[in-house]
Amino acid sequence: MKLWTLAASTLESFLHNRLIVVLLLVGIGIILMMMIPLLGARAKITGSNQAMMESVVLEAISEVVSFMSGLGSLLAAWAATDSLVSELKAGTVLAVMARPVKRWEFLLGKYAGVLLLMAGYAAMMIGVTYLLAWLGGQHIHANPLVLFAYPLVRYAIYAAMAMLLATVFGSVMSMVCVMGIAIVNLLVQPGAPEWKPKLMWLKAGLYYVLPSTNLLSEERFLSLRQAALKPTTWMEHGTSLLYGLDYALVILLLAMWSFRARTLRRD
Repeated sequence: MKLWTLAASTLESFLHNRLIVVLLLVGIGIILMMMIPLLGARAKITGSNQAMMESVVLEAISEVVSFMSGLGSLLAAWAATDSLVSELKAGTVLAVMARPVKRWEFLLGKYAGVLLLMAGYAAMMIGVTYLLAWLGGQHIHANPLVLFAYPLVRYAIYAAMAMLLATVFGSVMSMVCVMGIAIVNLLVQPGAPEWKPKLMWLKAGLYYVLPSTNLLSEERFLSLRQAALKPTTWMEHGTSLLYGLDYALVILLLAMWSFRARTLRRD
C-alpha cells in the first residue's frame, strides 16, 4: 500500500513538472514536423510504386520511432533523477520517512512512479507508430506487445541507472553521466566503428559491463510486410526482456544500497 501511494504521488508530481511537460511538448512538435512527408503518401500510392512507397513510409516511421525512443530514454533518466533529487532538496523526504517508510521502500516507490510514466509514454509511441502507418496507407504487422515491452524495459534500465547516480550526484551531473554512458554504449555495440587494437580490451570490457540496449530496440520489429518480419520465438523475446529486467534490477539494488548511507539533509 505504501509503495502504491508513493508511486501514485510520484506520477502525479510528474504531471505538474513544467520541465517534463515542456520536453514532451517540444518532442510532440518535432514529431509533427517529421510526419509531414507522410501526409500525402496515401494519395500517391499506385500499383506500380507500391514497393517504393512502402520503403518511404517505413523509413519515415523508423526515423520518428528512433527519435521518440531516444527522447523516452532521456525522459526516463530525468524523471528518475528529479523524483529523488527534488525531494532531497526540498527536505520533504524527511516527512515521508516519518510515516514510517523505509529507505528502500521510498526508492522503490519513486522508481515505480517513473515506470508508470514511461508505460504511458510507451503506449503513446505505439499509437504514433500505427498512426504514421495509417497516414502512409500501410499497416504495421509487428506485435503491439513487443513494441510496448521492449522500450519499457529499456527505459527501466535508464531510470535505474539515473536513480543510482542521483543517490551520489545532483540532477545535472547525473544526467551528464547518463548521456555519457549512452554515448559510450553506442561506441561499443556490435556494428560500431572499430577501436585501435591496443584499446580492444577496453572496448570488450565496456561492452560486457554496460547494458546491451540494442537487444531491446523495438525498431528491429517494425515492418510493413508480414513476410519481412524475422521470425522471433517467445523464448527469444523472453531471453532479451529478462536480460534487461535483470540488469535494471541489479542497478536498482545498487541504488538502494547507495541510498542507505545517503544523508537526507537538504543539499
